[in-house]
Amino acid sequence: MRLDVFTLTPHAFSWLTEQRPVATVLGGELDLRLFSYRETTPLKAGQVDDTPYGGGAGMVLRVDVVAAALDAAYGGPPPGRVVALTPQGRQLTQAIVEELAAEPVVTLLSSRFEGFDERIVEHLCTDALSIGPYVLSNGDLPAMLVVDAIARRLPGALAEGSGEIESFSPELGGGLEYPQYTRPAEFRGWSVPDVLLSGNHANVERWQKEHIRE
Repeated sequence: MRLDVFTLTPHAFSWLTEQRPVATVLGGELDLRLFSYRETTPLKAGQVDDTPYGGGAGMVLRVDVVAAALDAAYGGPPPGRVVALTPQGRQLTQAIVEELAAEPVVTLLSSRFEGFDERIVEHLCTDALSIGPYVLSNGDLPAMLVVDAIARRLPGALAEGSGEIESFSPELGGGLEYPQYTRPAEFRGWSVPDVLLSGNHANVERWQKEHIRE
């Protein structure tokens, strides 16, 4: 699939592209393209934002700036879903991640500070997503989170079998995995549950299912 990310700081993604799972699928199952709003802005001196009408603190990403960036990249309507990353969007879930990972092309729009001119979300996007009910200064962080979540669902991103059943997957009813333990079996008086050391696979599976339900 192809992920196009529009951002004010494309260099911020360099760390992400060196890490698994993104690095594992980059150039193969994933084509990640980064576009800077500043490179195509119609305004002078690389300006991309402005003070909002009606007053208020902070700067807002302008609609003409985003429209110019999309036009320069696509020369027409974007080829797939265009997603604004904004607190007003629907809450990101694993089910939505699975939806996006199945798309051939997804465009992500990030912003900074006070966010987008509302016309960007209303007229230039087909979807809007939020990563949670809290405030961030850097809209690239939600974009990175979405890129990582999508990348790990692409073929070859994870070791074989490791991503088949995990937290929030349909196999778990959208819930969490069971608790995990590893060596040492006892540390500072904290013990691994006996059932996991028993070698009885039926009992272990029963214990896991009970904790998934909990």
